[in-house]
Amino acid sequence: MRMTLSTLNWQRREMVRWLVTCATELGVPALDSIMQNWFTLFTPTEATSIVATTVMSNSTIVHLHLDCLQQEKLAGSARTLALQCAMKDPQNCALSALTLCEKDCIAFETAYQIVLDAATTGMSSSQLFTVARYMEHRGYPMRAYKLATLAMTHLNLSYNQDTHPAINDVLWACALSHSLGKNELAAIIPLVVKSVKCATVLSDILRRCTLTTPGMVGLQGRRNSVKLMSLDKAPLRQLLDATIGAYINTTHSRLTHISPRHYGEFIDFLSKARETFLMSHDGQIQFTQFIDNLKQIYKGKKKLMMLVRERFG
Repeated sequence: MRMTLSTLNWQRREMVRWLVTCATELGVPALDSIMQNWFTLFTPTEATSIVATTVMSNSTIVHLHLDCLQQEKLAGSARTLALQCAMKDPQNCALSALTLCEKDCIAFETAYQIVLDAATTGMSSSQLFTVARYMEHRGYPMRAYKLATLAMTHLNLSYNQDTHPAINDVLWACALSHSLGKNELAAIIPLVVKSVKCATVLSDILRRCTLTTPGMVGLQGRRNSVKLMSLDKAPLRQLLDATIGAYINTTHSRLTHISPRHYGEFIDFLSKARETFLMSHDGQIQFTQFIDNLKQIYKGKKKLMMLVRERFG
């Protein structure tokens, strides 16, 4: 019977756990030995997620009756292992290394630097967003912001990817930037505009940015006393223009191969587009011109253009 890859992986993990258990029974020297020679025994992922995690667990400390000095020595070996694994395989080990190094400032800083070094070539946007969210959770919002901006440079959301799993990460990154202040928001918006072409995502970000003043999120009773950012000035003007442009481009893309069963959905999409157009000081004029162009360019789609005229004039 042919064994599946998942079965082999499970058996491999069980073998690693068994080896760590045996080393634990033999005591600290055995654990130190397998950690120092981990690269001949384990993959980086196995070494961080199973070996180092087990070594630093409370159950291991209790089982071996370790005193504080012994605990710290063993933990130091585990952190060294984690950093080595993160350098070798940052995609799969960086977050584990950060978690294992939390209680040691120098090791934690080293792990963070490994992530930064790997961000441009060795990690995907999803992996970077995951580490960024972890950083925010640990109380390092500026480090989270830095990683979020790096993640944005790896991202590419096209006009029709309005259910992409990265959307929540983009919204989170923009909310984080907004909470930090105007400068951080101004720095991330060009990255968003470059990476995201999905009109509904851009309009969602735009509306969230207009609700409160950057840096004032969570402060009650201050909205009326602080001037909100203008949509006619940077950085929101760039986001507004990009959102309107995305609605225009998406409209033409949808009309290229639209079928009658999607006409109603298309009219609803244009209604959402109008809401964004109207956020501009000359939005009504722009939208009217946009609709007039559609009626001229796609006049052959008579039934659809009739629906457009009924809704938008």
